[in-house]
Amino acid sequence: MNNENLEKLKTAKRKTRIFKIVLFLLVISIFYASIMLVRAPSGISDKEYELVKSDYVLMILQCVVGVIVIFLPSRVEKRFGVDIPDVMEIIYFIFLFCAIYLGEVRNFYYKIPYWDTILHLFSAMMLGALGFVLVSFFNDNRIKNTNLSPFFVSMFAFCFAATCGMIWEAYEYLADHILGTNMQKFMTAHGTVLSGHAALGDTMKDIIVDLLGALFVVVLGYIHLKREQKKKELIHDELVNIVE
Repeated sequence: MNNENLEKLKTAKRKTRIFKIVLFLLVISIFYASIMLVRAPSGISDKEYELVKSDYVLMILQCVVGVIVIFLPSRVEKRFGVDIPDVMEIIYFIFLFCAIYLGEVRNFYYKIPYWDTILHLFSAMMLGALGFVLVSFFNDNRIKNTNLSPFFVSMFAFCFAATCGMIWEAYEYLADHILGTNMQKFMTAHGTVLSGHAALGDTMKDIIVDLLGALFVVVLGYIHLKREQKKKELIHDELVNIVE
């Protein structure tokens, strides 16, 4: 076995290990939050970091969603035959760990300044990179005799990441409306319900950060694709000159 295959095998084992750890933590957190939900007080807490019933409802919801979506990469690979790089899957599992376990269960969203903003930026960049992987796969394997331009590939990646960000904001809105949670931060920690421009602050901040993160990755991807295109054109021209 050569070094490249050995490294791939090590990465695959590392991916499986991280997957199991994150899945275990999410499942345990569901049981923990369910027990604490019964004991927690109702209403709004007047103590710092004290969680009430609505907080544990949100924790359970997020962990359940995490348990479901953690299987998404493997399902996509099996269903569509897409080869998602192991490194990208590892990053995806780490993101779920940071967003759900650290963010919701360990309460990092309130304990660590800008934790939510950092995760939105990180997820937008990750989704932008995933958009490049997906369109490259379909371009190379599904669409014969087609060579998509770097601009089109970059535009697809940007729209893909932006759409995923919008879907997440819709999910937060529906969760707040149906379950009475405060994912979109329309209410302060002291129970004051915001209105007008202030009520839109968290949602619009998340959307803007998503767009900026996706744009950053897309610009880098576009530059890389343009360089690769120029290299191919130079090689093609050299071959033509040799033949002539």
